[in-house]
Amino acid sequence: MTKAFQGYIYLTLAMITVGSTVIASKIIASGLPPFTATALRFAAAFPFFLLLMQLTRSRLPKLSRHDWLILVTQAGAGSVGYTTLLISGLQLTSATNAGVIIGTLPVVSAVISILILGERPHRFLLVAIALAAFGVFWVAVTPGASAAGSLAGNALILGAVICEGLFILLNKRMQSEILPLTQSALMTGIGFLVAGIPALFESHAASGFSGAALSAVVYYALVPTVGGFILWYAGLARVSASEASLFTALAPVSAVIFAFVLLGEPVGIHQIFGVACVLAAVLGLGLSALARVRRRDSDPLGSAGYDPM
Repeated sequence: MTKAFQGYIYLTLAMITVGSTVIASKIIASGLPPFTATALRFAAAFPFFLLLMQLTRSRLPKLSRHDWLILVTQAGAGSVGYTTLLISGLQLTSATNAGVIIGTLPVVSAVISILILGERPHRFLLVAIALAAFGVFWVAVTPGASAAGSLAGNALILGAVICEGLFILLNKRMQSEILPLTQSALMTGIGFLVAGIPALFESHAASGFSGAALSAVVYYALVPTVGGFILWYAGLARVSASEASLFTALAPVSAVIFAFVLLGEPVGIHQIFGVACVLAAVLGLGLSALARVRRRDSDPLGSAGYDPM
């Protein structure tokens, strides 16, 4: 087995765990308030990141006040914002719809870079944006969506993706270079504090802390957050960043498959067509980036980073 092929396996497994976060969040949504679940998730993951830092002898660099402000904002938007909106949205919409929408993250991140950073879009990016937007719209107009309240749920899921896109944007504003492991540990630690404060004011009587929801929180913390991080960077060590970015397309596909197999949710033509549009957009974006990187030896999209979403 070649080094590159090993990398492909690691990246595939990493994105499958990302897709499974939708299923975990759907289970959590039925048994825990969103901020409480988010705080518990980070509390469970944080010790493992500290252990990994100890094993790899990673150290926290000296950070400026500006960088600390960026990290706190990242934790609030990308970590806490993403998780709470995802859980809240899944109280109203299906895991299948959510799986399609979270797959638009690379495209949404590129749109945010255009709007806020003023980056110039190339024609492949414009086509990818149009495809992803059409795919999400097609899912949003599924017959009976408004009656089931899923339009609001879909909007919350899209809000979660925008929060994660802001995380990527803010990462470009960092003045100091932080190792991925150290940054992930900081995100979980700060995320616990940020989510913990509103969690104190949530009502827990109705949810009752169901065993299934608590198990899903532990799974979310250990498998996609910690395990996904290890798998992603093990793969990234064996292939280029642009090659790795292609594998983000597997997240929505795995989420839809999990929703069908594990939750028994119906997968109709709207969802299939929607995920096909999103898949084509992400793959097109990744292939375009790969072609440009081979010419310029850089990763213009910065899309190969892994955040414990």
